[in-house]
Amino acid sequence: MLLENKNAVIYGGAGSIGGAVARAFAGEGARVFLAGRTATTLDQVAGEIRSAGGAAETAVVDALDEDAVDRHADAVAAEAGGIDISFNLITHPHTHGTPLAEMDVEDFMAPVQTAARTTFLTARAAARHMIKQRSGVILAFGGPGDRSGPMRDYYLGGTQVAFDAIETIRRQLAVELGEHGVRVVTLASGGVPESLPEGFEGRQEIVDLIEGQTMLGRAATLEDVGNAAAFAASEKARAMTAAIVNVSAGALVD
Repeated sequence: MLLENKNAVIYGGAGSIGGAVARAFAGEGARVFLAGRTATTLDQVAGEIRSAGGAAETAVVDALDEDAVDRHADAVAAEAGGIDISFNLITHPHTHGTPLAEMDVEDFMAPVQTAARTTFLTARAAARHMIKQRSGVILAFGGPGDRSGPMRDYYLGGTQVAFDAIETIRRQLAVELGEHGVRVVTLASGGVPESLPEGFEGRQEIVDLIEGQTMLGRAATLEDVGNAAAFAASEKARAMTAAIVNVSAGALVD
């Protein structure tokens, strides 16, 4: 299995993407540590993993709280013997559909501040343990978006700026941590329709927009994202760092 005997911390592990990644990691042999704000939903994902024969543990952690993140990472490393994979998949606040010229500054800044803070805190916590063991993989999610610019038919507010902030942190981490044997990789999806809640206002229009921008005529599924993340975190990808794994079905052109 790709991740046998690996310890993986997944922040936002109860979310649609976080849960899909957790299931994929566990299916490949990893022991997954699900962190999030709601015990009930975390326990549900962990229960599904255990029912399938995987190993999963949960902890209520605010991924924006410095002390909470550090304490949790230290506890996982002490119990499991180290942290091999760290993936931050928490939900960022967002205001979509409003032009920047009409948007309040607080609405614009909310995703940027959240993304930068949580990415830094969780990556730092993992890096401190990975440096000691001279190995590890830190994964990020988002990507730089379409090289020609943001989605032209949809107002993204500060979301793409938040993703670009994550990318900048990822690049710097890759440079600083490479000498310690730690890899840092981003997954870029171009949008995952399955992650949009049923009944979400304007959902079908967004799905059509995402799928219409792909070359394959379909968007990435949650399973696609989980499988790509498992590969990127594995020794099969050991020469890959400071890089983007593009699972956008051709929506994002490298």
